[in-house]
Amino acid sequence: MAEVTLQSISKSFADNLAVQDLTLTIRDGEFVVLLGPTGAGKTTTLRLIAGLEKPDSGRVTIGGQDMASLAPASRDVAFVFQQYSLYPHLTVYENLAFPLRSPARRLSADEIDRRVREVAGMVRIDHKLENRSTRLSGGEMQRVAIGRALVRKPAIYLMDEPLSSLDAKLRGELRLELKRIQRDLGSTMLYVTHDQIEAMTMADRIGILDSGKLVQIGTPRDIYSNPANLHVAARLGQPHINLLPAGLVPGAQAPPGTKTVGARTEHLEIQAANGNANAQIDWIEHLGDQSHLHMRIAGHKLVTLANPYVPVKPGDNITLTLKDPLYFGADGQRLM
Repeated sequence: MAEVTLQSISKSFADNLAVQDLTLTIRDGEFVVLLGPTGAGKTTTLRLIAGLEKPDSGRVTIGGQDMASLAPASRDVAFVFQQYSLYPHLTVYENLAFPLRSPARRLSADEIDRRVREVAGMVRIDHKLENRSTRLSGGEMQRVAIGRALVRKPAIYLMDEPLSSLDAKLRGELRLELKRIQRDLGSTMLYVTHDQIEAMTMADRIGILDSGKLVQIGTPRDIYSNPANLHVAARLGQPHINLLPAGLVPGAQAPPGTKTVGARTEHLEIQAANGNANAQIDWIEHLGDQSHLHMRIAGHKLVTLANPYVPVKPGDNITLTLKDPLYFGADGQRLM
């Protein structure tokens, strides 16, 4: 494994500036997730590290070595794509062994067999080694794709939304598996996604990308609790943060210059009206162990989490107050 550093990397495609002056270090053994919407520059960043694209400016180093003169095959990286990209005519065993049979590796048949079976057990696909890849389920195929990257033991694993094409249950299972494997191996991973749940549950640090720029990086808890601006605040949290005009909801003194107040569930206090109602329950989404309360105050809509047994119903008038919310200026930057 090795530390990976991007130093002032930029990359354009025609008139589109995909990555802008990006500086980032992925420490040895760290799991870093880049989070952002489509077009934020996530995949381009991975491709620049892998050598599949060349930067217009800046440097990529892996283990302290400048990658500018090295071809993708010489960079010691493993890339897991969104689509499985397996060889359909090969068995699971042969798909896993394929990267190890390169003449450059010069591994013995016994060593290849040992690694394949070790990794197959890790990704829990060892019972399907003799199956053709076309006879696997989607989750099993993605396990093979991840295993094919793991078997090489590269300096860094690059993962481009590898779970996005799976159903919710499989995504949850493989998310836990992938984090377990990374922890057990002590491997260095850079993972990109637009899924905030993947980012929050898997990452040691999350980097938020916006239009090719890295706008903030930190631990999941820090990114959630201390967003640098409105864009970062909107990337994490379920339900999404409520963005309200300053002064709309009572209970907190906004600092000078506040244009927008950011209110998450933990910032909202709901009480029975008792003659001083300022909001109304529009409707309630029952989610089993919790509910989403959809509310309205002075024409503005809000959503918050609540106990499923909270004694309110659609149409009820309530008193809504704020406690320690987030404040943002006219430029969208956080005000402390």
